[in-house]
Amino acid sequence: MKNVIKAGLVLCMATLNSYAQQTPAVSPSYDFTLADCIQYAYLHQDTIVNARLDVKSAEYKVKETTGIGLPQINGSASFLDYVKIPTTLIPGEFIGQPGTYIPLKFGVKYQSNLGLDASQILFDGSYLVGLKASKTYKELSQRNVTRSLIEANVQVTKAYYQVLVSGESIKLLDANIKQIKEQYDQTAAQNKQGFVEKIDVDRVSVQLNDLVTTRANTLRLLVLNIQMLKFQMGMPIETQLTLKDKLEDVKLEETETILAATDTAAYHKRVEYSLYETQLKLNKLDLQRQKSQFLPTLSAVANYTSSYQNNSFNTLYNSQFPSSYIGINLKVPIFNGFQRTNQVKQAKISVQKTQNDMDNLKNALNLQTSAARIGYINGLQTLNNQKHNREVAEEVLRVSRIKYQQGVGSSIEVTQAETSLVTADNSYIQGLYNALISKVDLDRAYGRIQ
Repeated sequence: MKNVIKAGLVLCMATLNSYAQQTPAVSPSYDFTLADCIQYAYLHQDTIVNARLDVKSAEYKVKETTGIGLPQINGSASFLDYVKIPTTLIPGEFIGQPGTYIPLKFGVKYQSNLGLDASQILFDGSYLVGLKASKTYKELSQRNVTRSLIEANVQVTKAYYQVLVSGESIKLLDANIKQIKEQYDQTAAQNKQGFVEKIDVDRVSVQLNDLVTTRANTLRLLVLNIQMLKFQMGMPIETQLTLKDKLEDVKLEETETILAATDTAAYHKRVEYSLYETQLKLNKLDLQRQKSQFLPTLSAVANYTSSYQNNSFNTLYNSQFPSSYIGINLKVPIFNGFQRTNQVKQAKISVQKTQNDMDNLKNALNLQTSAARIGYINGLQTLNNQKHNREVAEEVLRVSRIKYQQGVGSSIEVTQAETSLVTADNSYIQGLYNALISKVDLDRAYGRIQ
């Protein structure tokens, strides 16, 4: 019977292994817009996930601090077995032997105590301030989540634009390769007919090979850029991802609109500044807490204890000797070597330093806004100029080919025009990427990314 069961198990395992080999795991695939990528990052990026966990931790911290003001109840239990009962010396005067001491053993062999203690804060200034501080700490963690979301938005957007620009670069390379391939075929045919020299064919061949190599390199970089985008999103690298948005879907603001934007209070919209505001609030609460150390504290206490004593373990709990009390504890601080005074002074310095940091951050954010504004204007104008240069280079190449076909131009002139077009394409791609990135930086500087 055991052999039958064993054989059945082996057969089942073999069947499962065969099925697993026939049905390999399929990686999920996504077709995302930029907004989809950003939303995916909001849910999966590790930095954001951890920031949200910090919020949950802060919520528990608030509850922990609140619990300090609730009744504190503790139970206790003890059991003692006096292997040797303590001996006490009493003066001999009690039995008419002055000047001597009589050893007597007091107590029983077994003792046990069961107790219950309770306390309740009635007034403690540091607790009240600490309760406010814990709620502000939660606010700080929530603002950190906002900062993580904005940072993810920026990084994902830049990575998305990098993929789009790489795709546009491949399109331009394909167009150039197609044109030069046609020219190569025509030049090779003319060489066979004896109309052009072989050096003309070789010159075009070098250009064609360079473009093919550049395309292969750009294609590999495109794969890497897609992987970088998935990394910024918190998506597994092996996941299939395609982009739905096109470059023409990205709207770049006009230069006049940017020049008219003179928001001098944009720093108020930045999460970095609000984080400092929250930190300043925390420091002020800490100052209040240090000052509250000068105030007295008042608490209510209660206790109930049940004692058991006997020389026999079997009858130890037959006799009970209970005791209980209730009362109030008042603690008034009088002098502690000026420790509290110096702690208050340190807290004041922390408040001043945070205020100074806020002033410096305000100037830095205003400077960042101006730099982003100028950077975007320059990037937009450079892009328009590169776009115009590319159009001119295309026209020059078109005219050069017509002249060459009509016999009034040289192959060198055509080659130079093609080289100029490739250079113009590269400059256009770089200008396009710089303009898109400067747009993201501009939106971030003006606090538009929420």
